[in-house]
Amino acid sequence: MAASLSPEGRVIMISGASRGIGRAIAQRLHDDGFCLSLGMRRPVMPEGFDPARTIVEKFDASVPDDAKSWLDATLSRFGRLDGLINNAGILRALDLREGDEAVLDEMWAVNVKAPYRLIRLALPALEQAGNGRIINVASTDAKRYREGVSVAYTMTKHAVLALSHAAKFAGWEKGVRVTALCPGAVDTDLVASIPGVTPAANRIAPETIAATVSFLLSLPDNASVAELVMNTRLESSL
Repeated sequence: MAASLSPEGRVIMISGASRGIGRAIAQRLHDDGFCLSLGMRRPVMPEGFDPARTIVEKFDASVPDDAKSWLDATLSRFGRLDGLINNAGILRALDLREGDEAVLDEMWAVNVKAPYRLIRLALPALEQAGNGRIINVASTDAKRYREGVSVAYTMTKHAVLALSHAAKFAGWEKGVRVTALCPGAVDTDLVASIPGVTPAANRIAPETIAATVSFLLSLPDNASVAELVMNTRLESSL
């Protein structure tokens, strides 16, 4: 019977780790005992983190070259990579009647091309680890279209879901397991000002997402979770 995977010695990269969901994930995984490589647009070591097992590197999801330099720094420091958490993302308003198409280009670059690029670069190291893990933070908007939500955001999150399944097939034979984590409204600045968003009292706490990531990283290879949907509202299909 396969045992849960221990955090000891495992190295995890987390994008968008400076605040919100990414910051909560970093805190939880640090407390669990993982070694961490935190990607941030403005790198600052989080207070209380152990520098012996934490590095902070510049990663701007809209800058293609940042992906390789971040991965290279991670491998140089730790010599291995066991997990990649693609969390960095942006949300901009755009629908089929109003808005500038440039918004879609911006969101596509950050929400889709950046995780695609990181997965391509990191896959060899994750395969070498033997139990490599990829968790892509998507959204319930990856599973359906809900009226009033930015069509550009929904399009990019559907793409992240497709990317997650492609990565699962790419790394499966060498022990890489991939999850598309699809939460509803999380109580962060990203959604706070959106009209019609789930009321604050009903939103998912970032710490709940972090606990879920911790759980997923503990699962053995024979307990693959391809998609995990966490909704805040009652919907017939989710």
